[in-house]
Amino acid sequence: MLGHRTLTLDDLVSIARRRLWLLLIPSLIVPIIAYVVSLRLPAQYTSETLVLIEQQRVPDNVVKPVISQELMGRLATLQQQILSRSRLEPVIEKFGLYKEDRATSSMEDLLDRMRKDLVVTPLRASTGSNPNERVPGFTIKFTASSAKVAQQVCALVTSMFIEENLKLREQRAESTTDFLSKQLDEAKRKLDDQNAALAKFKSAQAGKLPGQEQTNLSLLGGFTTRLEGVNQALSRIQQEKTFAESMLAQQLSAWQQNSATETTDIQKLQDQLAASRAVLNTAEARYTPNHPDVQKARDEVASLQRKYDEAVSASEKPKTDPKKSPAMEPAEVKKLRAQIKEYEISMLQLTREQKRVQELVQRFQGQLQLAPAVEEQFKNLTRDYQTALQFYDDLLAKKSLASMATDLERRQQGEQFTVMDAANLPEKPSWPNRPLIALAGLAGGIMIGFGLALLLEAKDQSLRTDSDILALLKIPILAQVPIAGKPVSASFWNRTPRPRLTTRERQEDHV
Repeated sequence: MLGHRTLTLDDLVSIARRRLWLLLIPSLIVPIIAYVVSLRLPAQYTSETLVLIEQQRVPDNVVKPVISQELMGRLATLQQQILSRSRLEPVIEKFGLYKEDRATSSMEDLLDRMRKDLVVTPLRASTGSNPNERVPGFTIKFTASSAKVAQQVCALVTSMFIEENLKLREQRAESTTDFLSKQLDEAKRKLDDQNAALAKFKSAQAGKLPGQEQTNLSLLGGFTTRLEGVNQALSRIQQEKTFAESMLAQQLSAWQQNSATETTDIQKLQDQLAASRAVLNTAEARYTPNHPDVQKARDEVASLQRKYDEAVSASEKPKTDPKKSPAMEPAEVKKLRAQIKEYEISMLQLTREQKRVQELVQRFQGQLQLAPAVEEQFKNLTRDYQTALQFYDDLLAKKSLASMATDLERRQQGEQFTVMDAANLPEKPSWPNRPLIALAGLAGGIMIGFGLALLLEAKDQSLRTDSDILALLKIPILAQVPIAGKPVSASFWNRTPRPRLTTRERQEDHV
């Protein structure tokens, strides 16, 4: 009557008592069968090796490693490379793995099976559970049908990990060095271009560069002083020349008066005109064009020129130049002419010097005016040059460190995989675990027996307890008649075992 109510613990115990043999038989037979079956399963042996990770022998603050990838990532990369078909297929062929399955399985299936049999497990440090903590090492396990083959394959795979790690680190170090070398060459080219541009700018803007303002001011002051001295010297010589010319005019006048045959009004006018022109030149050298003395001298020259022109026009005789007959002139006249010639030469030299100094003054004045713009351009070029220089120095330092790190890897002084425990030769199979299989069979037998017992109980319509009757009738209880020989105070719900009654007898008892 299990379908009419919920089973309690007492019900389950009662069922177990009634179906004891049904529980014991499967519990004895199934473990035996499982153990016998496990004896027929092929034995699998697992070889294991422990690989520790030794840090580089040179401190990191001396030679910084160029490989910054975490060990977990590198292990995953190494595992993918080693578990590739090109690496595992020769191992399968060399050791003759999975011979019994080669006829029915493809090479891809065999490779997948070997990947499942090969297990790489990183070790965690015992100091904490930080996932970013440095991994001290890892284990490699391989399972095969032969203990010897499992050991050999495990040792071979371990050596492949070690060799591949060394190769990977060396390749990455060399690739880093090559990359930095190319970048360094490019940076060197840019630095040379910046240096050439800066040198060209310095050459083109010589005297206008920052820091040369004081020098330019000093030179400008010196040339200004020099120009003033030249102007004063030129003015003095012009005055002396004017004086000499006036003296010459006087000497010529006196000489011409003594030489009546050679004296004419035209000659006098000519001498006076020359003297007036000398005075005008002196005034123009000393004063501005609008100065009263200059205007007065110009008017006098214009008046004498007008009189001279009128005299020449009125005279039928050609104009004679007393200078054309120097042999007849007195010694004083010749001396004055020589002095005037020297004054003219000196004035020519001073005029040239004046022009040169004026050009220099204008040059330095222009340099001072252009200094702010040149300084801004110079700052831009200098900043670009300093940036290129700093970038080149940084790359040079990084390349030096990368070269040392590469040499460290070539000498195998960097991080290395060291075999702590070599691949062992398994003494007993790792699969099948026959005691565990037998224990699982026992648990299965108990479950089977109990299931069969529940199935039989569900088909049995016998009423054995008061609960069965109540679940079947589903009517309220009006009165209770105790069993003969039982005290009246005995509870209706007392579950003390009673003699087995039929369904009809139980119904009559309750009615």
